[in-house]
Amino acid sequence: MFTPNLLTANDKAGTYPASYYAATANTTAPFETIEGDQSCDIVVIGGGFTGLSSALHLAERGFDVILLEAHRVGWGASGRNGGQVGSGQRREQDDLEKMVGRDDAKKLWDIAEQSKDIVKSLITKHDIKCDWKPGILHADHRARFVSDTHAYTEKLQNEYGYNQIRTVDRAEMREMLGTEFYHGGSLDMGAGHIHPLNFALGIADAARVAGARIFENAVVTSYENQSGKVMVKTSNGAVVSANKVILGCNGYLDALEDRVAKRVMPINNFIIATEPLSDDLARDLIRDDVAVADSKFVINYYRLSADNRMLFGGGETYGYNFPKDIKSFVSPHMIEVYPQLKGVKIDYGWGGTLAITMNRMPFFRKIEDNIFTATGYSGHGVAMATLAGQIMADAVAGTMERFDVMSNLKIPVFPGGKALRFPLLVAAMVWYSIRDRL
Repeated sequence: MFTPNLLTANDKAGTYPASYYAATANTTAPFETIEGDQSCDIVVIGGGFTGLSSALHLAERGFDVILLEAHRVGWGASGRNGGQVGSGQRREQDDLEKMVGRDDAKKLWDIAEQSKDIVKSLITKHDIKCDWKPGILHADHRARFVSDTHAYTEKLQNEYGYNQIRTVDRAEMREMLGTEFYHGGSLDMGAGHIHPLNFALGIADAARVAGARIFENAVVTSYENQSGKVMVKTSNGAVVSANKVILGCNGYLDALEDRVAKRVMPINNFIIATEPLSDDLARDLIRDDVAVADSKFVINYYRLSADNRMLFGGGETYGYNFPKDIKSFVSPHMIEVYPQLKGVKIDYGWGGTLAITMNRMPFFRKIEDNIFTATGYSGHGVAMATLAGQIMADAVAGTMERFDVMSNLKIPVFPGGKALRFPLLVAAMVWYSIRDRL
């Protein structure tokens, strides 16, 4: 089966997509293009949240770090996503308790809480201008889901001591959101939302100040161990020699590392941004300016931008190519929730590629003694990928406690490996999309 290069299948080399985020990105000094052979302690491949956070935390520890980004820092999913900084892992605690037991499930919850904390602390410490706003509203699109949501909310309060979440009934939901689409849910004020590209750019600037060498337009073609060193080759002929490698490629890993690729799969997701809305209309749509994520399996997620645009994510594709008209692809999902936005001008529409795993938990591994990876955040990566960088920096420095908790998670290989993961997932997703409509 022909597999296109995911780095160029839908985008122009070295150029951010025409997104709202790119149009409102903070100005930052350019990063260099790599020339000639280089050497360092640690080479980080990928300039998204995982790689940038790894580079920052390693440089702060005194390591000589080189980061190689194929396009621009924050170019991939890190600069294109819904910007939601959510609580917990991608799977709920009930599921995790069955998967790993109560004690390890609590450790996973604590790590997830740390992931939100590190986002907030990096914003404060480095004065990152990324429009942080508190609150995520979970909205149930079926009445039968509400009792389970409320029971889970009470579990988090009573068993995990998490007091920043509360239940929301149908009447309050319809006061908070200007739609009759939902029947209840929960409000988590310990979570929040950000401008993700500006957050990524802020981490990049902080990493540069800490001493990390960041190179853009540095496509890594291969790497191999040679006499205790890892030799990383780039498309322009440069070779970086390092003691250790961190892979932070996520959905754009492609064929670089088959030992990881068979456990993660790239999928595409899409967002539109309306024209700026009036204050009255914006507050009618989302009264308290929180982010929203609903209960559909192919999730709708949305929020208001700093300038009152509706940023609405919806719809997924499981091939390689983006739809030709992303605005038309996503708009029906928005109009289903908010009929009053029919006819509102859509200024931006963009897509991105993320990575999922079979059980939707991230894949942390030490592939070899000197090669580390974290990937497969399954749509829950803004906070967790940022923390993953710190966790891997700790692991490289010899502190393995949190890395071990994450790497002990069993992440199944996709049935049929890379060859059959797409057709099998498409079949499954067709079933789930039908379920969403029932």
